[in-house]
Amino acid sequence: MDPEGKVAIVTGGSSGIGRATALALAAAGASVVVADVNAEGGAETVSLIDQAGGTAVFVKCDVTSRESLEAAVAFAEGTYGGLDILHNNAGIGTPPPRYPDAPPERWEQTLAVDLWSVIAGSQEAVPALRRRGGGVIISTASMAGIIQYQPDPIYAAAKHAVVGLTRALAFLKGEANIRVNCVCPGVVDTPMITSGMGDLTPEQRDQHQAIIGRMALIQPGEVAEAVLALVRDDSLAGEAMGILYGRPPRLIPPAVAFSHDPSQQLPSSRAD
Repeated sequence: MDPEGKVAIVTGGSSGIGRATALALAAAGASVVVADVNAEGGAETVSLIDQAGGTAVFVKCDVTSRESLEAAVAFAEGTYGGLDILHNNAGIGTPPPRYPDAPPERWEQTLAVDLWSVIAGSQEAVPALRRRGGGVIISTASMAGIIQYQPDPIYAAAKHAVVGLTRALAFLKGEANIRVNCVCPGVVDTPMITSGMGDLTPEQRDQHQAIIGRMALIQPGEVAEAVLALVRDDSLAGEAMGILYGRPPRLIPPAVAFSHDPSQQLPSSRAD
């Protein structure tokens, strides 16, 4: 799909990967709805797009609220006439202490933002995409959703699930001309890598900063380029694209595939 003339929603668009993707989509000719709970950051993203000659508008959106997600899709349709691209990007990490010591409200919030919002946001977007004759859904997963990631088990569980959901929704390409893919970056230079540091002791903060200082960080713009590549390539559906520092993006196949398993050949359950 050529982004030129299309309409996109980017959740978590106030900073980091979301801002970079919103800027890249706008530069490619899309009208962008920047959706975030952070109104100040979202307005700054819109201002940057305006300054670059693009088209964008901000809508306040709590991705953990189905009503808010529904309203964001309706806003895109009402403002720009439809929806063609959804980037499920909003995400958080689990604040210390690490699961299983983390209190339930902390890891439940991680699941709500990192997984539930992707499931619900995609479901809210599909009818709008169908009304346009098809479209693209790209979710921000993580290499933590591919590897054994021990620093944040709940984040890892959510991102593994996003990868699984992406692959399981490959059928939407044939059924509704909707391609669902995800990006799986390694550590990206965004505000999330320092979030939760207020809960650490001074010694722990120093240790955390030292670890970050040794990391080779991916830039948000590199992830945005991968998102646009997935938008543009009409052959890709149900794919996870890995992004590592200093390497070109590449598709990561499932570890195991049962191509002739009858259980994977189920009839459509959609009621027309």
